[in-house]
Amino acid sequence: MANVEDTRKSGEFIQSLDRGLSVIRAFSNDRDMLSLADVARITNLSRAAVRRSLLTLEVLGYVGSRRNRFYLRPRVLDLGYAFLSSSSAIDVTQDHLRRLSARIGESVSACEYDDGDVVYVARAAAETILPIRLGIGRRLPAFCTSTGRVLISEFSADQLDEFFEKYPREKLSPATIIDEKELRDRIAQVREQGWSLNNQEVDMGARSVAAPVIGADGQYLSAVNISVSTSRVSVDQLCDEFVPILLDATAKISADLALINRRKTYE
Repeated sequence: MANVEDTRKSGEFIQSLDRGLSVIRAFSNDRDMLSLADVARITNLSRAAVRRSLLTLEVLGYVGSRRNRFYLRPRVLDLGYAFLSSSSAIDVTQDHLRRLSARIGESVSACEYDDGDVVYVARAAAETILPIRLGIGRRLPAFCTSTGRVLISEFSADQLDEFFEKYPREKLSPATIIDEKELRDRIAQVREQGWSLNNQEVDMGARSVAAPVIGADGQYLSAVNISVSTSRVSVDQLCDEFVPILLDATAKISADLALINRRKTYE
């Protein structure tokens, strides 16, 4: 992967593309209709730059407008679909998630780490009622999620220091841990035991456990979690009954992905 700062300083970096993608990312589930001023504030770009990006995206069909407010159009889904449809790893993971969800009767997800967040790349939802609904492409802060702490746990000491310096920590619920020392202790525990527990830190009434999907080189490719309602599943039950099932599932996903990589090597 190219060094971000070196690429920015070189003549190869296309600043207008960077701005356009920043404008797209300004929209979210909670920010579906934005004014030009809103986008400028969120992206920290000038109004002139935002206006050019929005008008270009509108001409290309990625953005629509109504009464001086902008919104994303369905064509934006093409960008994400290109990733999902080209990734055999996602297909394999999704298949395992369906089987895991059917086995335990709970919702399960797979996340990848991206710039301080976890991004949901696969999901199998059970017919249960949880206070939080998460779809493919949804982002959450890595520091307070079970999947995030799993993925952070493989960071080197320098990477972990950079993570805490770079990314802010805000409470998503009354139970969210934001103290750096306590978080470092939790991450160290995750690194030692190989899985993570989240108890209502993202949303009150929901808890989860997560474990890594590991590549052939030993690096963490993603993390899979099981989400449950606190009214139905206790912490002890989650750890004692669900964690072994989760670890079995992630081991099988890791093995299948390693097999795919070996086949690609010989092709």
